[in-house]
Amino acid sequence: MIRPGDALVWGQACAEPQTLVEMLVAERAALSGCSVFMGSSYSGLVRPEHADHLKLSSYCGTGTNRALADAGVLDILPSPYSQLSRVLKCDVLLLQVSPPNAAGEYSLGLAVEYLAPAFRMARAVIAEVNEQVPWTNTQLRLRRDDFDRVLETSRPPVYLPFTPPSETERRIAAHAAAWVPEGATVECGIGTLPNAILSALATRTDLSYHSGVVCELVPKIRPRRCTGGALMGTPALFDWARDNPQLRLTHSDETHGARSLAKLERFVAINSAVEVDLTGQVNGELARGSYVGAVGGALDFIRAANASPGGVSIIALPAARLVEKLSGPVSVPRSEAGIVVTEHGAADLRGCTLREREQRLQKISGRS
Repeated sequence: MIRPGDALVWGQACAEPQTLVEMLVAERAALSGCSVFMGSSYSGLVRPEHADHLKLSSYCGTGTNRALADAGVLDILPSPYSQLSRVLKCDVLLLQVSPPNAAGEYSLGLAVEYLAPAFRMARAVIAEVNEQVPWTNTQLRLRRDDFDRVLETSRPPVYLPFTPPSETERRIAAHAAAWVPEGATVECGIGTLPNAILSALATRTDLSYHSGVVCELVPKIRPRRCTGGALMGTPALFDWARDNPQLRLTHSDETHGARSLAKLERFVAINSAVEVDLTGQVNGELARGSYVGAVGGALDFIRAANASPGGVSIIALPAARLVEKLSGPVSVPRSEAGIVVTEHGAADLRGCTLREREQRLQKISGRS
C-alpha cells in the first residue's frame, strides 16, 4: 500500500501504532524517499539512523523526538496547531484503533486531532487494531471497510509515566490555581507542572476541560465536560476514558480553532515555557541549543483566553527560567502576555508598561 516517495502520517504519543511503525522502519530501504510526519513520540522506535531512507518531520521536539532533532534529522514544522490540518500532506495514514463496539464501529481510541483531516486526504488507510486500546467517544468512528489493510495486535500502548511534582512545582501550582475563576473551562498541556496545577484544582467542583491533550490528572478535577484531541498518560487515565460519555476526543480544528474557542467563556489557558523574558515574551521551543518544545497550540489557546469573557492566560514556570533575554525564538509575543507564575508568586502583566512588567517579574524571580 505504501509507495516510495509517499507522505505518511501516524498517531502521536500514546496513539502511535507501534507494530506498524516497527514494520515500516524495518522495510524503509524499499520505501526510500517517503516523508513521515510523526507528531510527538515517546516510544523511541524511530531513531536517527532511520533517516537514511525516511524524511522525518514533526511540529515538536518533545519526548524521543529530541534525539532526532539533536542529530539534525528532524525537520520542524513551526506551525500553530490550529493550522496543522491545512499544511499536512498525507498519502498513507497509519492508525492505532480500538476493537469495534457492538455496532461495528472502531474508535480512534487515544487520539483524533490531525488524524481526522489526514484520514480525509489519504489514498490508503492501514489500521492496527490493538486489543488493549480503550473504546472512547471519538469524533471519527470507522468501519472495517474504511481500512485498506488491517493488522490485529494486543500490546500495551505507549504510556507517559506520571511523575509526582516537586515542592517547587507544588508551590507554582498553588499560585496558578488562585487565578482560575469559578465555572472556568481549563486548558493544560503535558508534563509534571500542568498535572500539578490540575491537582491543586482538585477541590473544585465546577470546572470543564478543553485542550489538545487530556493529561493524567484531568479525572482529578471531575470535569463537567471534557473535550480534547488526545489522551496522554498511563492505564489509569485510559481506564477513566473507556466508554466515558463525559469525554469527547475530536479533531484539531475544533480543539484549537478560533471559531470553537471563541464560544468558551471563562477560558483559562495554562501553559508552561522554556523561558520568559522580563517583557513577557515566551520561548516555548529551544533550550540550550536543543529543540525540545513546539509552537504547538499555546498561542492558539493564549489568544483565545485573552479574548474570552472572564478568561485568563497563565504561563507557569520555575523562577530560574525568568531571563533578561531569551535564548531561543519568540513563540508567544509580549503583546499576548497575561499572568506569569513562579514558585515565588504571580505577576499580572495585563495593561502594564514594559517598565512595570519588568518590576513585577523581578518580584517573582527570587532575585530581587
